[in-house]
Amino acid sequence: MTTTIIKLNNLTKRYGKATVVDNFNLEVEQGSICGLIGPNGAGKTTIMKMMAGLTNTSGGTMEFFGQKGNGITSSRMSFMIENPMMDINMTARQNMDYIRILKGIADPKKTEELLKFVGLSDVIDKKAKTFSLGMRQRLGIAMALLSDPEILVLDEPVNGLDPEGMVDVRLMLKKLSDERNVTILISSHLLSELSELCTEYAIINGGRLVEKISAEELLVKCENHIAIRTDNINRTVALLEEKLHIKNYKVYRDEELHIFEQLDDIALVSKTITDAGFTILKFVCEGASLEEYYLSKVGGNNV
Repeated sequence: MTTTIIKLNNLTKRYGKATVVDNFNLEVEQGSICGLIGPNGAGKTTIMKMMAGLTNTSGGTMEFFGQKGNGITSSRMSFMIENPMMDINMTARQNMDYIRILKGIADPKKTEELLKFVGLSDVIDKKAKTFSLGMRQRLGIAMALLSDPEILVLDEPVNGLDPEGMVDVRLMLKKLSDERNVTILISSHLLSELSELCTEYAIINGGRLVEKISAEELLVKCENHIAIRTDNINRTVALLEEKLHIKNYKVYRDEELHIFEQLDDIALVSKTITDAGFTILKFVCEGASLEEYYLSKVGGNNV
């Protein structure tokens, strides 16, 4: 039986006359990894700040662990929002110990265990000012894990990481979810990375929830299609509409056409294009990605 551990009801945030978050609703089950995705300015960071109590709500309610709150967090929750908070003139160990003592965690071994967990054991006594952006992200995650949280909220945690570092963080978060049943709410502009991690997604645009969809549902909705690029994609679309009466299609970034019909007669589609004198630059059958599905929901030209 699943348990709802995060519940946001009509959450709203206004700055003057501007509404940044507009009656946002979201429920996250215990142990889920929920990807909060949306264009810049959609309200993702603001939602996380309200959850952390870093900014007041303008309306709506929040529930954590079945109890109502209004930006009031507990030791059962940890956050890393925007840039990790640390003293760059202190070492990784000193930053960790400072937060550990503030949280009332007595065991100093916790520092070394977590720094090893995030791959910083080799630089434990080096000052944070010598760290790359990716290393600082790892340190921020380690500090967020000090209290063994049941809910972990991460805003762009793989920012600045190289591909190997992204894989490490992904495996670490999966381990937290699988082995410790930690519930994770994560935002990232790297949708391909989220697609390898999340069990569900909340798509947000203009401060509103567009859709909440599980990873399994996404696989069904990201149906197979023919991906086509030509030397004139707009005229190609008009041609296929006229000659083959194709209606179920989507054009991405004004350069690639995805057709969700005629999959059983791709030769006819190809011949129709070439007979009209267009040059085919790409013609493959494939399934839609998380990024493509997301763009179809929020409007690719506006992202």
